[in-house]
Amino acid sequence: MQENKNLTFGPVNSRRFGISLGIDLSPSHKQCNFDCLYCELAPAPTMSKQTISYNVKDYIDAVKIELEKNPEIEVITITANGEPTLYPYLDHLVDKLNKIKGDKKLLILSNTALISDFKIKKTLKKIDIVKLSLDCATNECFKKLDRIDKSIDCQKMIDHIFEFNKMFKNELIMEVLFVDTINNKKKELDELYDILYDLNPTRVDIGTIDRPPAYPVQAISYEELQEIANSMSGLNISIAHKNKISLDKYLTKDEILNLLDKRPQTLDDINNLLNEESKQIFNTLLDEDLIETKNQAGVDFYARKRD
Repeated sequence: MQENKNLTFGPVNSRRFGISLGIDLSPSHKQCNFDCLYCELAPAPTMSKQTISYNVKDYIDAVKIELEKNPEIEVITITANGEPTLYPYLDHLVDKLNKIKGDKKLLILSNTALISDFKIKKTLKKIDIVKLSLDCATNECFKKLDRIDKSIDCQKMIDHIFEFNKMFKNELIMEVLFVDTINNKKKELDELYDILYDLNPTRVDIGTIDRPPAYPVQAISYEELQEIANSMSGLNISIAHKNKISLDKYLTKDEILNLLDKRPQTLDDINNLLNEESKQIFNTLLDEDLIETKNQAGVDFYARKRD
């Protein structure tokens, strides 16, 4: 074991999850079975297992110190410079974290690559919030965008997401990061939507590049993210974008209700979409109990209330 004091980071105030303490399962260097074009870490060869790992006791000791120092922490987030499910002691770590977390929620951010491994599924079942990435619906797109390790098959991975969802009783969040000219093409979007609609996760987070990427690829605009979100009716979609643009639109009462019927909106969505007059109409609809609010893994969604 090499000494490393950066086993945890934060707490940070996450807009989607609240006050979060991060756990880095690969603090020394990038260890991942993907080499995504958009990754903020430097390019690196893919790997099927970690070459350097730190022991569970050190992580638990570090988390205990942070929980004592920062009682306001709401979520403990398992992540890595790379892929956290490559960590060989993940199951033991999750068991120990569940014993000390108290009323905090346990969250993991995974690229989904190892979801076909039954042992990984069993471990993920013990976690309060599982966030899985799915950038593409086809092998061709996956190999181009996420530059996956040769041991990974896209269709097999997708099949096992559905299998995991059937056995998982907590909150499942899917994440898609869009890169211009690669996974924002209509055919890819249509196939991705079909998968997500059938899966029906707790929430879908969509975003684009907002940090310098490892390779020369481009982000899509906030307006295009909104168009994609609006095309994916029947899903709770949260848009992540550091430079959200106010569209300042006027919508009537019926138009607002129709929008909320097709796709629930977050408060950020409402504030960025509607002008002041329409926001007043929205608030009136809330007061009249024509809109209902549901919290999905820490994010409030507004939807048309059904009889």
